[in-house]
Amino acid sequence: MLLMLGAHQPIPSGGFLQVKRQTVVPPLNKIQIYLEIGKQRVFAGAVDWPGWTRSGREEESAIRALVEYGARYARAIESARLEFQPPADDSALTVIERLKGDTTTDFGSPGTPPKSDSKPMDANLLRRSEAILKSCWRTFDRAVRAAEEKALRKGPRGGGRELDEIVRHILEADAAYLAKIGWPFQQDATPDTAAELRRTRGAILEGLASAAGGKLPVRGPRGGLRWTPRYFVRRVAWHALDHAWEIEDCAK
Repeated sequence: MLLMLGAHQPIPSGGFLQVKRQTVVPPLNKIQIYLEIGKQRVFAGAVDWPGWTRSGREEESAIRALVEYGARYARAIESARLEFQPPADDSALTVIERLKGDTTTDFGSPGTPPKSDSKPMDANLLRRSEAILKSCWRTFDRAVRAAEEKALRKGPRGGGRELDEIVRHILEADAAYLAKIGWPFQQDATPDTAAELRRTRGAILEGLASAAGGKLPVRGPRGGLRWTPRYFVRRVAWHALDHAWEIEDCAK
């Protein structure tokens, strides 16, 4: 059984649970995860494993999805050569933080960074983060190549995007993510998406190294806080894998 640290509060009749940021000291030998709790959706993310984040309608289904994708995540980052052991069940996990989600959460994207993402990124973590990002990109590229001659399965009402639309969406999102850390980047509308992916990823690695080295302002021109290097990696990795797995599933 999953160790759920922090007592649950009753949900008021006709209302929603008011979630405040909660942190606890985790037990040893557990995979630390956090929960981002919105009104309609909950995200469960592994603190130390960027990209391994899944969602559900409530805490239990989000955690269950995270466990179910553990082996898939292990394959996705295999080329990074890190010692990741996917959990057999939720007993290997411990919730160390609960965050209040927002409209981004309910829309279908994680939008609130865990407290640990405010910590600095040293040289060792930078190299580890770069390795994870590159592995996630390889997984995405493999999924795209495998689906190039296939029609992606649409939803029951015909919803869903074509392969090129997904790639373009990734490029647009990555450009927006770079702006979140203050790295100057102008997206190119070239039809050569493979070349644009390479250029964008190069900018991501450059921007990440600069942010980790403290070379970028932590606040934007209007005074708002920019993303931290850790959260930048978390979002880029999650988005790449989320759509890689979407492509894999829809191409079957």
